[in-house]
Amino acid sequence: MLPAMREPIDILEPSQVVRIFAAVQEADYDVPWQTDSPTSGTGSGVIIGPNRILTGAHVVADATFLEIQTVDDSDKHVAEVVAICHDADLALLQLHDPQALAGIRPAELGNLPERRERIAVVGYPVGGEELSVTEGVVSRIEVQRYAHSQRDLLAMTVDAAINSGNSGGPVVHEGRVVGIAFQSLEDAENIGEAVPAPLIRRFLKGVDEGLCLEVPGFGLETQGLENSGLRRALGVPDGESGVLVKRVAFGNSCSGVIETGDVLLSIDGYSIANNGTVRYQGVRTTLGVLLGERFVGERLPIIVRRNGEIHSLEIELARAAELVPSSRYGIEPTYFVFAGIVLQPLSRDFLRSWTDWNDKAPKEFLAHYYLGHRTKERQEIIVISQVLADELTVGYGPLYWESILRVNDVIPKDMADFVRLVEESEETVTFVTSSQGRLVFNVKEARQAQERILGRYRIPRDRSPDLSQA
Repeated sequence: MLPAMREPIDILEPSQVVRIFAAVQEADYDVPWQTDSPTSGTGSGVIIGPNRILTGAHVVADATFLEIQTVDDSDKHVAEVVAICHDADLALLQLHDPQALAGIRPAELGNLPERRERIAVVGYPVGGEELSVTEGVVSRIEVQRYAHSQRDLLAMTVDAAINSGNSGGPVVHEGRVVGIAFQSLEDAENIGEAVPAPLIRRFLKGVDEGLCLEVPGFGLETQGLENSGLRRALGVPDGESGVLVKRVAFGNSCSGVIETGDVLLSIDGYSIANNGTVRYQGVRTTLGVLLGERFVGERLPIIVRRNGEIHSLEIELARAAELVPSSRYGIEPTYFVFAGIVLQPLSRDFLRSWTDWNDKAPKEFLAHYYLGHRTKERQEIIVISQVLADELTVGYGPLYWESILRVNDVIPKDMADFVRLVEESEETVTFVTSSQGRLVFNVKEARQAQERILGRYRIPRDRSPDLSQA
């Protein structure tokens, strides 16, 4: 007896799914005044409106030139990025010649499907020229780490293959777009993840209304309250649940409102379980899910227990601010060259200049990245990325790949503050590093040597454009 045939999944019209060709040139954080060699890549996208193509931000990040090709057209057409949200890994493109898409009916957006519902991933994976369709089901809907942005946001896990080139293409349910494919899971076969419909709708709303597309950040480090002894010590009665606030990062949404030691009970009406999860659209997952549909500037009610008493508070959502920033795109690296010392703020992009950086990068830098805490006094970690050979730097070579603790006995809060402290120095300037090493320069000699050092190493300017007013 032959097995029963499953009904085919209702997918999109082939012409609605496009192939994207990207020429890419990334910044070189090892030599921050120049860029890496150009590379190229391909991805997929879907037409969702008149001259509107939705794709993944990672497909077009750092792109210098973009082209689009439809399934029925052998020609490629020049395109450009209209809007991009790296946090949620989404981008909107348009063609220079809108007539190239004339006659193609835009795909419709659907709603978040339920678990076990059938879906199809449509796109142009490498290894062929034809449109590819892989089928599967929704296996999970929960907060996941987005590889492109390192943000924890709602994602849809599907057991359909998402391969290179397929990424950025639509995930389809009942003939409508319910996700954008963005990554496959490591050490797993035929399991991929997609940006779900709620985040897509938030992105498009932000584009249409001119809102900030960055996803806000709470800036909280919390501890679960599963332990009954800990709950009693904090005065949390039976029947009440929440999480203990361990730290609040300066400059984020909760900074100045939530305090260390507070027990966070609810956010925006969502009760927080003792394991730090909330029930959201029928799914229990972590707190990051509450930010996925919100915008910078919105206000949310929060309830905390502080010193045994209940307090009703309100926060204004702000951009996520990290001590060590995650990957950035389309932005020149920040750097400053003084007396042959190259300095820059510690970032994930700088860490990635080491091959196998999780093992090879300096342990001090990794500790800041994984465990560091942003405070009012220290908002960035300033590091020595290179010591250029010169008579002024003789003997200072071993101090590279260390962070700066003080400039003239003052803690620099960020890179702009560091530059200001150096520029305001009169006779001598002293840098104290994390190993208590000292670099001392005569200010007059250092300024006179600047042109010589920059010319010798073909450095076009002593600082990045964002520090030109520092």
